[in-house]
Amino acid sequence: MKSIQSMFDHLHWANIRIINTLLSLSEPNKQAEKLFAHTLLAEQVWITRLVGKSSDHLPIWSDLTLERCDEQLHKNHNDYRSFLSKLTEQESEKTVTYKNSTGEEFHNSNRDILVHVALHGQYHRGQINLLLRQNDEEPVSTDYIIFKREQQ
Repeated sequence: MKSIQSMFDHLHWANIRIINTLLSLSEPNKQAEKLFAHTLLAEQVWITRLVGKSSDHLPIWSDLTLERCDEQLHKNHNDYRSFLSKLTEQESEKTVTYKNSTGEEFHNSNRDILVHVALHGQYHRGQINLLLRQNDEEPVSTDYIIFKREQQ
């Protein structure tokens, strides 16, 4: 569980770096903002499923302002921190049954879902950095090892 907790500490750190970068741009990058909103909305969908609630009503793609992204970022962080603080090693292997956005049912462990959330966010943060570079903006490092170095 220590590794998963570290992944979520990194996720929050990386999300903050991304939003600060998006807020600092001289010109908005709507495509990058849309990807970031998706990342945060997907995090919300997954935590909703992890706590045993239906995510049917939650969008995974929606335009959010950067102000709204900032609010969602902090809400997600608090929700995951609360969930992880109560999750035992044994409960991490518990199976979660959920439906995806098309209504198809799936079964995965808490651990697998948590790893997915962390990796999903990193994937999209990489895409955001590519979009920044393509627009002659400086990408921001969100590498896990940079996060760990800053923790020392």
